[in-house]
Amino acid sequence: MSPAPRKENKKTTQAPEKETDNDFVSFFTPDRIVRGVGLTCLFLSVFSLFSFISYIFTWQQDQDEVAKFSWRLIFSREIVVENSLGRLGALFSHAFIFRLFGVGSFLLPVLFFTFGANFAFLAKIFSLLKISLRICFGLVFIPLTAVFLFPETAFPVGGGMGIMLYDWLSTLLGRLGLGIILFGSLLTYMLIRFRMQIRRAFIRMKEQQEQERIREEQMNYGGESIIPEEKPVPVSHFEDPTYEIIRPQPTPTVIEMAPEPEVYSEPIVNFEPEPEWTTTEKKSKTKKVEEVEDDLLLEVEVHPEEEELTQSEISAGLAPYDHTLELSRYKFPPLDLLDDHGGGEISIDKEDLEQKKNQIVETLMNYSISIEKIKATVGPTVTLYEIVPSAGIRISKIKNLEDDIALSLAALGIRIIAPIPGKGTIGIEVPNIKKAVVSMKSMLASDKFQHADMDLPVAIGKTIANENYIADLAKMPHLLMAGATGQGKSVGLNALLVSLLYKKHPTELKFVLVDPKKVELTLFKKIEKYYLAKLPNEEEAIITDTKKVIHTLNALCIEMDQRYELLKAAMVRNIKEYNQKMRDRKLNPLNGHRYLPYIVLVVDEFADLMMTAGKEVEMPIARLAQLARAIGIHLVIATQRPSVNIITGVIKANFPGRIAFKVASKIDSRTILDAGGADQLIGRGDLLLSLNSDIIRLQCPFVDTPEVERIANFIEDQDLPCETYELPEYIDPKEDNGRADDDWMDDKDPMFEDAARLIVMNQVGSTSLIQRKMSLGYNRAGRLMDQLEAAGIVGSNQGSKAREVLVKSQDELEQILREVGSRH
Repeated sequence: MSPAPRKENKKTTQAPEKETDNDFVSFFTPDRIVRGVGLTCLFLSVFSLFSFISYIFTWQQDQDEVAKFSWRLIFSREIVVENSLGRLGALFSHAFIFRLFGVGSFLLPVLFFTFGANFAFLAKIFSLLKISLRICFGLVFIPLTAVFLFPETAFPVGGGMGIMLYDWLSTLLGRLGLGIILFGSLLTYMLIRFRMQIRRAFIRMKEQQEQERIREEQMNYGGESIIPEEKPVPVSHFEDPTYEIIRPQPTPTVIEMAPEPEVYSEPIVNFEPEPEWTTTEKKSKTKKVEEVEDDLLLEVEVHPEEEELTQSEISAGLAPYDHTLELSRYKFPPLDLLDDHGGGEISIDKEDLEQKKNQIVETLMNYSISIEKIKATVGPTVTLYEIVPSAGIRISKIKNLEDDIALSLAALGIRIIAPIPGKGTIGIEVPNIKKAVVSMKSMLASDKFQHADMDLPVAIGKTIANENYIADLAKMPHLLMAGATGQGKSVGLNALLVSLLYKKHPTELKFVLVDPKKVELTLFKKIEKYYLAKLPNEEEAIITDTKKVIHTLNALCIEMDQRYELLKAAMVRNIKEYNQKMRDRKLNPLNGHRYLPYIVLVVDEFADLMMTAGKEVEMPIARLAQLARAIGIHLVIATQRPSVNIITGVIKANFPGRIAFKVASKIDSRTILDAGGADQLIGRGDLLLSLNSDIIRLQCPFVDTPEVERIANFIEDQDLPCETYELPEYIDPKEDNGRADDDWMDDKDPMFEDAARLIVMNQVGSTSLIQRKMSLGYNRAGRLMDQLEAAGIVGSNQGSKAREVLVKSQDELEQILREVGSRH
């Protein structure tokens, strides 16, 4: 009897171990495994989407690090990449976008999400087969089409697979044949994609017509229709997840017949298969199905799927491009940074006005000039007396009495306007004894400035009628400013710059500041990274060296030419139309298009440049003045010596907007304005503005140095992520030979010879070819292409086109490489 207990004890001791194993195994049920796979796919969809988006902005910086895979890239902390998802994100996005599918890789997050949603929720939310087939088609079609449309873009729009397919098919079929194949493939896909919807809509229409016909026949017999109002809707879990599952009854549905007509007295059994229901109507409808089971009425509501938007409808719903998004947190300087300077109040001394009126009338009567009417308009610094002479009085006679009237009034700065344009009067401008200061704060706070519908609004000053005068620099389109030392020219420049700083966002405006005196514009150095533009690799944004001024002017000419190419590609005439197309998302940044800010070149002392550089400065200035208006580059040139050898005829012809502060002589006044009067101004901001052949007298607003400093400090203290706007690089032809022979060879890339052989062998001067074949980053491939140009192997940059290969044979190339090696 002893073995039996042992056997029972053995079973008892082994039981817990089996239960533990069963618990561990039972945890990994099929449902949990499927859910785990689904969650992994959802994670991959989010991870891939954000890594791909980050790749668009960081691929040039990261490509040198991830071009050649190494496990060190994953485990080493020394390697730093710019991708938002780190080194793994940089590797993942580089593998799919650069190596494989290009922009078609953005279909992968959709694929991961489709599988993830179905697996994670254990439900057929999406049709895996349909979506997978469409994505597979897109992964082949999109990269190939992208390379076909944009074969020479730096960004890998088609990836390695797209380039491989394009190279094979373009040589097999030719570019025209490939285009026909792509168009035919797209057309075939569209027909297959929408054929079923069109067919189902047609079947539904025919069914409705048939039902209407039967109803009409039934009503002709005086009975009721044997066809229900709406047919039962087939409900299947596998066709549409929004349907509720209805278990069909084992017996067919019987429809009771009307007593008449007799021909339908027998019950009719409906065994016909029910058609599949879809809808192409945009208006949502509800279908009802009634089934009778033991006198219990069951009502089922089935809602159709919402219709998908077409690509054109999606594009139309996109928000406009916001060019200020890069610096969305930028704040404009507040007006309380400016001082009031007396508030601009004008004091009127009626006794003084009456006395001067009498002196003017008496002086004119001494020369037998009678007047019929006189009127005084008091301005901030000058009072305008308008007189209407008697009939028969010659205007020239009054004009010649300018010095006599000044003598009788014991005042300097008397100016006679005979006649005043647009009026039948003669004006005599007389300086006020008590002059009011025009405050910059009052002008910028005015409604006329705050709501100015202008591209580049500038507060120039107040008129004699004490009205704010706001001008559009973009319509001038260039401004020439002259005046003797200490007469307000520098304050006028500061007022112009401050006006634009209060009105234009940093992404809309850039300044190029030239200050040969080295002290006038130094306060604006603090706004360098927001508002200033400079040459590449230059430390100082405010240019003071004459040689760098020449380079900057020529760099602006290059910028002008590049902008005109962008306008040509966008098929627009000016910068305003171009930027509007950018805001409407009608231009693709991947094609090189970008939002173009206005550029204002400010030269503080132009005479010094003309004396030291002469033609080297005059020619680019004249070219910019002639052509740069349409693409948003405007010039403001100031000088204190307005002589004919400084302000030449070429320059004057292209500067319709001119400001003259007080000058020393009538000759200087005629040089700047082509008219006299500037020599009779009273100084301290008193100016004449010539615009469109009209001359108007204004009092420039006063903005002091501490105010400018406070504004610059406010902008600088925001400390937002921003980089100084760089102008194109300009290489002086006189220095180019020495640089090409010596400098580039000192920094010659170790892979220079391999790149040269690759280019000559393929006869394609393309930076992207070097990237793909040599697994190099964009920046290094670009430097190699520049060195190949310096060596005379390829031609100059042709924009989006490939460079011309100047060397046609390997023997010729080897000779060049030997010469380069011997010089090195």
